[in-house]
Amino acid sequence: MVKYLGSKRRLLPRILEVMEVLSESTGASSVLDLFSGTARVGHALKAAGWRVVANDHNAYAHALARCHVEADAEDVLADAKQLVSELNALPGSPGWFTETYCVRSRFLHPRNGARIEAIRNRIEELSLPPVLEAVMITALMEAADRVDSTTGVQMAFLKSWAPRSLKDLELRVPAILQRPAAGPCRALRTDALAAAAEVETDVAYLDPPYNQHSYLGNYHVWETLTRWDQPETYGLACKRVDCRERTSDFNSRRRIHGALRDAIERVRAPHLVVSFSDEGAVTPDEIATMLAPRGDVVRLDLPGPRYVGAKIGIHDPKGRIVGRVGRLHNVEHLFLASPDVSALRRVAAMRDAMEPVPA
Repeated sequence: MVKYLGSKRRLLPRILEVMEVLSESTGASSVLDLFSGTARVGHALKAAGWRVVANDHNAYAHALARCHVEADAEDVLADAKQLVSELNALPGSPGWFTETYCVRSRFLHPRNGARIEAIRNRIEELSLPPVLEAVMITALMEAADRVDSTTGVQMAFLKSWAPRSLKDLELRVPAILQRPAAGPCRALRTDALAAAAEVETDVAYLDPPYNQHSYLGNYHVWETLTRWDQPETYGLACKRVDCRERTSDFNSRRRIHGALRDAIERVRAPHLVVSFSDEGAVTPDEIATMLAPRGDVVRLDLPGPRYVGAKIGIHDPKGRIVGRVGRLHNVEHLFLASPDVSALRRVAAMRDAMEPVPA
């Protein structure tokens, strides 16, 4: 999986526990992952046997979901292995992508940028079936992520090359899963509110954006790598101009409450699982109130370390400390809203057995 701000890697074991409770208590076997991102949650749920419908409006996230959720190993794994071997043998061929993201900006070393460009051009030439193409784009995206020169987001790049960026890019076959017993999975690329109203599943998992920074702006290089469209760019980071145009209510402190309330109301599932950070624009009490019409609500609070900048503190351009170090932990809130009393009791017992949240 690629590095991703807001990844649910730390929260994933608890999400799986709550989903297992729902499966055992209600017989639930299908889930809508409404904001799929890297598809980390959807991939884990598929591995646990769920039929997953993953949705995200960004092209790179759709490619990741097609690979990690929709693609089944029995259908694409053999072809993927052969293609990885062939594409790894290609020499570099620098062009627009290398000039834009490795010279004008420095997200990737030009040597690796030229390899990325040659491989991506070859994927385009092959006119592969859509799911297999997504698997190969994901393999390339994950390979590029392993040799990038960022702190994990693409709003900026490091002043000096990161040690990993000097290593040679190498494709690996992504972690493609077998088709689950519950049935084939799907990856959608549509507006979250539209998907919420159209897709019917047993459970809906909602992990909406929680601040003003859009995932498109944070991962614009991956969007271009997926679309392969040579967009007009702006600024030192060479962001796509549509980062300014493709806005979301979920990234607006003023509009996120209405957008989240609408998503919760439209979801066609009897059980809802919602994760949200305490650094977001909606409070836990507000989310619980939005969920209340869907059933009783139980909340788990899961503390963890904040990003590394929180430990460093605030510095001026000359490197002098000008601010105090704030709190070193944040809290991820995980909500279950359900009409099933048994599931709610079991999740409440999990909550009561947890360590208290540090002050």
